[in-house]
Amino acid sequence: MVKIAPSILSADFCRLGAEVEDIRRGGADYVHVDVMDGIFVPNISIGIPVVKSLRNSTDMFLDVHLMIDRPHRYVEEFCKAGADLVVFHVEADQPQDLLAAIATVKAMGKKVGLSVKPKTPAEVLRPYLDQLDLVLVMTVEPGFGGQSFMHDMLPKIAALRQMIDEMNPGCELEVDGGVDPNTAPLCKQAGADVLVAGSAVFKKPDRAEAIRAIRES
Repeated sequence: MVKIAPSILSADFCRLGAEVEDIRRGGADYVHVDVMDGIFVPNISIGIPVVKSLRNSTDMFLDVHLMIDRPHRYVEEFCKAGADLVVFHVEADQPQDLLAAIATVKAMGKKVGLSVKPKTPAEVLRPYLDQLDLVLVMTVEPGFGGQSFMHDMLPKIAALRQMIDEMNPGCELEVDGGVDPNTAPLCKQAGADVLVAGSAVFKKPDRAEAIRAIRES
């Protein structure tokens, strides 16, 4: 069954601990944490102290998505802060530094993933795929919540599903951007294992029902 990873980017930060507890009780599998630096993407969100606070307040799986420039500089600190999975962008660093960052996360005993922006072809991930625990396909331009799902990303999801099945069947395929009960079935049909949803969960009064609607759609 597909996993659901609500993104706290759409949560109420004044009561973040309670928001995370709400989705835990609602059946969420992961907590998706969007980290933005204002350089790699035009927005700024949260950083290491929030991840550390989340780790102290929940035992949920923390899926930390680094939308930051040169992520190799920070992956160790995010692991120490409590991330269970650290995902960073293939576009954000040089190949040798991406490989170094992957090795660092693994040495810290955590899971590691790479993400691709909409305009980046799936094939770019091939050299790294056998080392990854997760691949994240962005179905919106990273940097802001609440954007509309880009349907032309579905062939990329399907291509990565095939590539993963051939090279690293244990690697999960995650989709992030505009996921709701209408677009979730398309993602699942294309081969997604994990669906990130922000406003489709946190902007609903009943989070358990929102999670169920996405999972079972």
